[in-house]
Amino acid sequence: MLLTSTFTPHPCLRNPHLQTIVASRLRRVEPPLVERERLSLPDGDFVDVAWQRSGDGPWVCIFHGLEGNLESSYAAGLLSALKVNGYRAAFMYFRGCSGEPNRLPHSYHSGQTGDIRHLIRLVNTRFPGDPVYAVGYSLGANALLKYLAEDGTDCPLSLAVAISPPLVLAQAATRMNRGLSRVYQQVLVRQMQKAILAKRARYPAMDLPSDVRQLRTFFDFDNHVTAPLNGFRDVHDYYEQASSRPVLHAIRRPTHIIFARDDPFFTPACIPTAEELSAQVVFELSDHGGHVGFIATGPRGGLRYWLDERIAALLNATRQSV
Repeated sequence: MLLTSTFTPHPCLRNPHLQTIVASRLRRVEPPLVERERLSLPDGDFVDVAWQRSGDGPWVCIFHGLEGNLESSYAAGLLSALKVNGYRAAFMYFRGCSGEPNRLPHSYHSGQTGDIRHLIRLVNTRFPGDPVYAVGYSLGANALLKYLAEDGTDCPLSLAVAISPPLVLAQAATRMNRGLSRVYQQVLVRQMQKAILAKRARYPAMDLPSDVRQLRTFFDFDNHVTAPLNGFRDVHDYYEQASSRPVLHAIRRPTHIIFARDDPFFTPACIPTAEELSAQVVFELSDHGGHVGFIATGPRGGLRYWLDERIAALLNATRQSV
């Protein structure tokens, strides 16, 4: 189902770049206290998980965006909102994002679902009988949608929420090469270069690309690094196989997607039609909001981070209906 969002941007933040930048760079949130645990993976690698155990409500698994971590403002903001509402949370750092390079040449990408599946099943096993929800942002949202489609009715989630997913990766890569969006691309590509160089320094015998500093765009980085390290023929094969829009029809668990038409990371061509969505998927579309922004007007004209409130409301509605 396509749903028109009720989100209204702060009058000073109608521009999508302001929505994106203020939310990601200017917002300061102190994340609640967490416990870190290193999980061993079946392939010999590891991921780190931050557990927020206060409260007695359902568990929420959280999956961050490209080069994100617990210090990302959206992650800290959501953890705070979840704590206020009595939820427990498991925040998973994708491979190599917790401050230490992962052990294998391949890492995470937009279509990597195995680690998401591992955490969700672990939470479901450790806490039998407790409802489990999931929230993904950007890259993590795309991978979460892919997982939902792959596991179908075997997925144990009671609700999944996907924020600003890159539903069509080729379109996203094209959009990031235009206008001010190139600034975001530059920042993120530099972070990915830094991650590869850190892994080369940690594991000098590992077969990794050596010329990553010359890769300036997502397309080039994905063609020379992401695709070959993760078993894809090339960037086109990676973008085709890892995009989540073609599999939205296969999702069999309640899923809510929040997407802004003016997202500077994507193009309107990413937006699916109602016919592409399964009966379990609600696609909430707003005219404004930027990329993981959605800043509204708060008390006395201040800033209100609507996204945290909206996610909490969706989780609460599902919790009350059980």
